[in-house]
Amino acid sequence: MAETTVSVLPSIASVPAAEWDGCGAGGDPFTTHRFLAALEESGSVGKGTGWHPSHLVARIGGAVAGVAPLYVKTHSQGEYIFDHPWADAYQRAGGRYYPKLQCAVPFTPASGSRLIAADPQVQAALLAAMEHVAGKAGLSSAHVTFCTAAERALGEEQGWLGRTTTQYHWQNAGYGSYDDFLAVLSSRKRKALRKERERANAFGGRIVSLRGDDIRPEHWDAMWAFYQDTGGRKWGRPYLTRAFFDALHRTMRNDCLLIMAERGGVPVAGALNLIGRDALYGRYWGCIEDHPFLHFELCYHRAIDWAIAHGLGRVEAGAQGEHKLARGYLPAQTHSIHWVADPGFRRALSGYLDEEIAAVGDDMAETAAFGPYRRGPQQMVF
Repeated sequence: MAETTVSVLPSIASVPAAEWDGCGAGGDPFTTHRFLAALEESGSVGKGTGWHPSHLVARIGGAVAGVAPLYVKTHSQGEYIFDHPWADAYQRAGGRYYPKLQCAVPFTPASGSRLIAADPQVQAALLAAMEHVAGKAGLSSAHVTFCTAAERALGEEQGWLGRTTTQYHWQNAGYGSYDDFLAVLSSRKRKALRKERERANAFGGRIVSLRGDDIRPEHWDAMWAFYQDTGGRKWGRPYLTRAFFDALHRTMRNDCLLIMAERGGVPVAGALNLIGRDALYGRYWGCIEDHPFLHFELCYHRAIDWAIAHGLGRVEAGAQGEHKLARGYLPAQTHSIHWVADPGFRRALSGYLDEEIAAVGDDMAETAAFGPYRRGPQQMVF
């Protein structure tokens, strides 16, 4: 068998889109060449952002056999699997936590393949290359976040530390309509959601779902205003640039679903979703007017409507948010793996993660028991 070689590339533009996507990127839209290119070309990652592209490309006999989106990070912002306490502890002990390596999709808490290759041996080579790059540069650690369960298992086989975190996902049990979904809920919860949707839709305007060429430049102007408002309140400053939304329109508008609330012909609230092969991914929400329950309608209920209508298996509505539970979104595991250079720090993290995994499992079971379904947490994903 020909030897597998792995190279580090300073930008996604250094590898042709057909070769990158040909490795299997595209089960979700976020690891596609076009999405990563939109981040780089818009200046959302790169110089001055703390996200410095260092993508890996594995070749066998000169042919691209695997890829991994990789960044040198100088902070822990925009990751959603939090290691800030790790950084604090390491630095209090006299170490230098940053920079570190991060194999991830920036600003995107959506699970999917990060070691993008059909052959597990190539995936293993990508992991080994991360260890080599981090070790050679004297970096504290390398992290693969929101990876698949299989990638986590592979990483643990190679000595990486596994971590479990939680999100809330809605699972499509073959529903033919939103009413079919409501039918599996308890009577009280069913009535509450119907009333909630009625109040949301009485805001004094109309709600439209837009995809592809139906999305016009003025819709992106509105979405940018919404995003700035939400980003400014949550993160201090938005991660994405205005140019990123223009890049989405140019190369990914067929992957986008905008759900907009308009009043008097003016957009007053909106939610941006991206469409995968079997999932709808809720990403950004914002508004310039406050209306009762409109957030829940645009982000959660309309996403369920769309997933049912288009036969998608689930809706992933982003990080955190126990308020999603009452709307049918139940706890689901998310995975990451972590390589740590310092043996003492690694031992300390290993013990911490063992305790955290047990606590996460207990919390998921307890939380799911409070879900709206009649027969308990039958949809909980482990």
